[in-house]
Amino acid sequence: MTLTLDTYRTLGRSGLRVSPLALGTMTFGSDWGWGAEASEARKLLDIYTERGGNFIDTASMYTGGSSERLLGEFTRDNRESLVLATKYTMLRRPGDPNSGGNHRKSMFASVEASLRNLRTDYLDLLYLHAWDFLTPVEEILRGMDDLVRHGKVLYVAISDAPAWQVSRMQTIADLRGWSPLVALQIEYSLIERTVERDLIPMARELGLGVIPWSPLGSGVLSGKYSRADLGAPGVGSPEGTRKNVALASGALTERGLAIAEVVKEVAAQLGRTPAQVALAWTLRNPAVTAPIIGARTPEQLEDNLGALTVEFDAGQVARLEAASAVDLGFPHEFLTREMTRTVTTGGLTVQARR
Repeated sequence: MTLTLDTYRTLGRSGLRVSPLALGTMTFGSDWGWGAEASEARKLLDIYTERGGNFIDTASMYTGGSSERLLGEFTRDNRESLVLATKYTMLRRPGDPNSGGNHRKSMFASVEASLRNLRTDYLDLLYLHAWDFLTPVEEILRGMDDLVRHGKVLYVAISDAPAWQVSRMQTIADLRGWSPLVALQIEYSLIERTVERDLIPMARELGLGVIPWSPLGSGVLSGKYSRADLGAPGVGSPEGTRKNVALASGALTERGLAIAEVVKEVAAQLGRTPAQVALAWTLRNPAVTAPIIGARTPEQLEDNLGALTVEFDAGQVARLEAASAVDLGFPHEFLTREMTRTVTTGGLTVQARR
């Protein structure tokens, strides 16, 4: 199905309308050595919004805070028309243990800093950025609900957390009448499909819109790397080069490059670019609301937006999915075995009506 940026979708169980591709702004600012300077970043935002795009993704720590600050400058005149999403969790002051984490002090301080950087008095969407394995879920949920009640945040969401914790949190929020989670941001691409085991089915069941990050596998699926780029694992920091990020993330591997080759072949059949094919594949999943595109140049952004009009035939989808398939593991594989189905249904056909 052909889409446009102004073919809006509701986000999870909310009534909030967002574009089917979100503009990621981790590339806004050159502080990490590979992002866009302010003038180029402004062009990226203008191209996106002029097409009807309204869903902007950032985080408190992106490019050392430059991402939020640039967005605050660029969105002064059209703030109300945009859905601004940011995240809290990452350490904001080296050496200060309470300047990061999922706890209430970190949450409130990070939100206040984001509000100042973005030059706004409310955030449309606040994500917990990454699970810290330390903070009680009730503390997180109550803090989020207080921010919503205070009017500083409209909707809350979560990123990069175990499925069982997310489902537990959603259940507690429902039982206590606290603000529910409306979105789940996770890594999802032809290179990273293990989220199909539990995270994506959980999101569909509990009313969370799935927002994939790195749908191009740190750029590997765009076809920009070859086996000559393989080497020692990248250092554990986003600074330096995009190649370092691709290596450190585990996307730039023999397997990743093999999948990228199949993407190139399908792209050639369609007369499209590999990036468009990889992005369009994520959009096929009915659980996905809006993959995040992280272009560094206007040309890259224009190319990414072309994914909205890509259509596959069944054979092309089968090739992509065979090349990237992952073992779903227990209990998923067990539950699909013929023996299991036979002893549970006796060969009868039973359809769920929802």
